[in-house]
Amino acid sequence: MEGFRKHTGRIVVYDADQLDTDRIIPARFLSRVSRSGYGELLFHDVRGEGFPLDEPSAQGATVLVTGSNFGCGSSREHAVWAIQQAGFVAVIAKKTPDESGFSDIFRSNSTNCGLLLIELPKANHAMLVRAGSGAEVTIDLPNQTVTLGDGHIRFEIAAATKRQLESGLDLIGTTLALDGEISQFEAQWDSFVPQEVP
Repeated sequence: MEGFRKHTGRIVVYDADQLDTDRIIPARFLSRVSRSGYGELLFHDVRGEGFPLDEPSAQGATVLVTGSNFGCGSSREHAVWAIQQAGFVAVIAKKTPDESGFSDIFRSNSTNCGLLLIELPKANHAMLVRAGSGAEVTIDLPNQTVTLGDGHIRFEIAAATKRQLESGLDLIGTTLALDGEISQFEAQWDSFVPQEVP
């Protein structure tokens, strides 16, 4: 995967809470055997006239701004693939005292697939919603900021997730990066070596 450091692009605002994975990518499309072709199926069952992603201002957008608890429901990597294949590199959600921006499983799948998730408190999130679809933002992952016009909004992200996204590593790649240390440990560790039975 390509590492994420800094990105400038336009946003599309779909400011709805509790958008579950079946809304993101309907279950009937999960039987495909390849990882391609999901972008055109993003929000398939709710697309059409008046839908935020189908408005002219949304065309070419690369950052999706949504509500709280995005990606709740069943676990499916296909939801992340659909978002990425539709051209999005990051999703910005609203975090409230009662709800996180993203469901835990969706968060894990996104990190492993290289999709940056950003949670913003309500007041900062509202700035992006007011700016509306088509507004340009710059996301700076090393400095953990979203820039909108002259305003800089800081976001928090787990250090391990940040390193993984910056390096462009999935879980296997993260493990292989420690291959030398793992091999050294295994060469010295014999606690579970079977003993010969006389």
